[in-house]
Order: sequence, then structure tokens, then C-alpha cells
Amino acid sequence: MYNKSNSSSGNRNRSGSNRSKSGHFSGRQQRGGNRSRRQKKSLDWRLFVKKAKPVEQIKYESSRTYADIDLNPKLHKLLEDKGFANPTEIQDKTLDQSLTGKNILGIADTGTGKTGAFLIPIINQMLQKNGKYQTLIVVPTRELANQVEKEFNSLARGLRLYSICLTGGTSVHRSIKRLKMHNHIVVGTPGRLIDMVERKALKLENMEALVLDEFDRMLDMGFVDDIRFLLKKMGEINQTMLFSATLDKKLQPIIDEVLKDPFKIMVGTGGKTSENVEQDIIRVEGSEKKLNKLINTIESPGFEKVLIFAETKRSVDRLHGDLKDEGFRADLIHGDKSQRAREIALKKFDRGDIDILIATDVAARGLDVKGITHVINYETPTDYENYIHRIGRTGRAGSSGTALTFID
Repeated sequence: MYNKSNSSSGNRNRSGSNRSKSGHFSGRQQRGGNRSRRQKKSLDWRLFVKKAKPVEQIKYESSRTYADIDLNPKLHKLLEDKGFANPTEIQDKTLDQSLTGKNILGIADTGTGKTGAFLIPIINQMLQKNGKYQTLIVVPTRELANQVEKEFNSLARGLRLYSICLTGGTSVHRSIKRLKMHNHIVVGTPGRLIDMVERKALKLENMEALVLDEFDRMLDMGFVDDIRFLLKKMGEINQTMLFSATLDKKLQPIIDEVLKDPFKIMVGTGGKTSENVEQDIIRVEGSEKKLNKLINTIESPGFEKVLIFAETKRSVDRLHGDLKDEGFRADLIHGDKSQRAREIALKKFDRGDIDILIATDVAARGLDVKGITHVINYETPTDYENYIHRIGRTGRAGSSGTALTFID
């Protein structure tokens, strides 16, 4: 049961009418300007209903520990200090290949340890080469870029390995200044990376490795030409690792351009919904008011940390105002919020200072907040792939979760 904040409930009318869905297509304008506007699709409600399997039935247990893997002793010590004993499935099945410099194509569900699957071999290479090894990591969203850099700094603590995160919404001047120093990894979103290349602040010719994370989302956001631009600016790449949560035929042509003779591995559902997430729908019928139904739902027992998705920034703003007026501890993130505001909202959600985070699909990937009990699709996603990634924010790292989708 939620504890509402001390603010009194407002007099705002709880409207049950459907909010408009503008078909907004998130992401930077594609180079060349030929990106088509995302069209709203009607998804079969039965896609949103699925019983979860008991966690113990799907939990992967590696037959070896990190100590059994041929890693630099310093990295072994750091993994041990962090309490990491056994690799996750995607790590267990790729590390032997990636540590030898093999190109990797990894398909794995969200929350399965993909970040460690590419950071561990990268850090190992840096240690083996006394830091003379640079890597470019390209991701679709600011949140994911920040998460990757945070994990790198944690895994490489005390090793004198340095990183820079380049995303929109941050100071261009500060980024240019930081790029004058040596950075072992550069992680960023395509738009800001290209901006830094065109300003001649970022030089990619000496990068030895390339990681493309959440590749399906980058293509979905129209970053195909951006990726090709970055590839042309790079010299000979010793290793490329491409990770994606889904794989379909539309990805294959560009994958063939990027990856030569990769080691391929698929872990988990590869495009299906999480097995440990209970999925159901909430019907809003006739004169029933949608906001009232949402409030009654999140006041129920067990709704401790709730992520709510809406389709547009306006919908997020409006729903945030409605829930704040009702006294709920809530915050929001979407593309119009500054990077600092988004980071503050995520930290409050992670710490438990707020119980509800309302977001557009900018939070569908890269948001790694522990203990999200429920994901609620207050407005249905534009396509099934987005649905997969939204509900992947709960039931992570072997825990269980619940996803509910409102159907008008």
C-alpha cells in the first residue's frame, strides 16, 4: 500500500477520457532527414497477458566462477571485492570468445548482465596492454550511457582507467575539455558522438574496439546512418561486440555490415517477454474513469516501486500532475527534461525517495533500478518490441515482477 506525501489532494477532475497519442518519434533526427514518423499500431490485447514462471525454474547457474576464467589478477580481485562470484548466462557463454578478441553477436534479454559481458573483456584487454587500449561504446539513450559508464568505473576502480560519457543535454564545452585528456573508453549516444567528431574534439582512428549496445533500439530510433558515419571514421577495429535484446530480419543487413565472422549466442527469449514477469491487462470500460482506476490499482498492497509508461511527453506531464495532486510521491522523466533533472529523478526512484516514476519510452532501455515491483503501461506502447523493453524494467536479475497494461 502506498504512503502518500503530506501534500493535500487537489481538486483536479479525474478525467477518464483517452489522452491524445501524437505518434511522437523519439530520438535525434536521422542524418539525411529521411526518418519516417512512427505510426501508432493496434496491438492484440492478448499479447499483454502471460503467467510468470517460478523464478527458481528459470534461474541460470553457471558451473564455474569468475576465478575459473582466465582474467588479469587485478580484475579477479575487483570482481571478488564486488561480491561477483558466478557469471551470468550471457557472460558465461561469451567471455571465452570475447577474451580472445573474437567478434561477438549477443542476443539477450534485459537485466541479464550484458554490460558485464562486454566490459569485463574490455577491461581485461586494457590491463593486458597497460592501458594502451581504447574502446568506443555506442548506446541509444542517455540513461543507458550513464549506466554503462557507472558500471565501468565500478569494475575498474583503482586501476587508473578513465572514461568519458558523451550525451545530449550535457555541456559541450566541458565534453571538449575532457576529450583533451586520455580516455580509455568513450561511451555515448550517436548524436553527441558525431557532434564531437565534427568539432574535431573526438578522434576515432585509434579506437581498437567497438561496442554497439541495445542495437535494435538504435535502429528503431533511426540511427543507422549515424552508426555508418562513426564506423567510417574509425580505423581498423580489432574487435566488435554487438548486443541486442531482440533479433529480427530487419537487423541482419546492417549486422552483416558491422560484424565479420562473429561468435553468435542467443540467451533467454530473444524477443519474447520476460519469463519471470506476471503480465495482465486492466480494462477501462464505458464511463469508467481511467485515472481513478490507476489510483485504485497503485493503492493496492504490494505496489511498492512502480514505473508508469505513457506515450507522449504531454501525457507524462499531465499524469504526473494528477498523481502529485492526489498526494503520491512521484517524479517524471522524458526527452524535454534536462540531463540533471532526469538523473535526479532516477536517483530519487532508486533510493526510494519516491514510489512512482512516470516516463516515456526513454526509460524503456538503460534504466537499471533495483526492486521495481510493477511496470504499468498507462498507454499502450507503439509496438510489441517497445512493450518487451518496458516490462523488462521489472523482474530483473532473477527476481520476479508484474506488468499491467491499460486497455481502453
